[in-house]
Amino acid sequence: MDTSLKLLFMCIGIAVLMFFMFGSKRGLVIFELHFKNGRLDKHKGKIPEKFLREARQLAKHHKMTGTVRAEKSGSVRLHISANVSDDLTQQLRNIFPFEMYELKSVDHSRNTG
Repeated sequence: MDTSLKLLFMCIGIAVLMFFMFGSKRGLVIFELHFKNGRLDKHKGKIPEKFLREARQLAKHHKMTGTVRAEKSGSVRLHISANVSDDLTQQLRNIFPFEMYELKSVDHSRNTG
């Protein structure tokens, strides 16, 4: 009985640990940029050209090392790694075209005229 209780608590602990490690709800990754010492190291996804151009300029000017990722889970969120300064994070958010991803569908079912 005593051993079975210990085994039960260990299984519950492992299940909780696995939930926190692998159960994070991430949205659909739209794109991801990896910068290293101000240079674009690697990227994936469809990146708006204007944002890519301006982000590369900012990264080069500030010698940025970090990751910029856009995810869509309901609305679009921009995730920037923690080692990027708050000032640079705000500048990247300012140049990101949120309005491009938040277009609402227009209902054409009621035509006028």
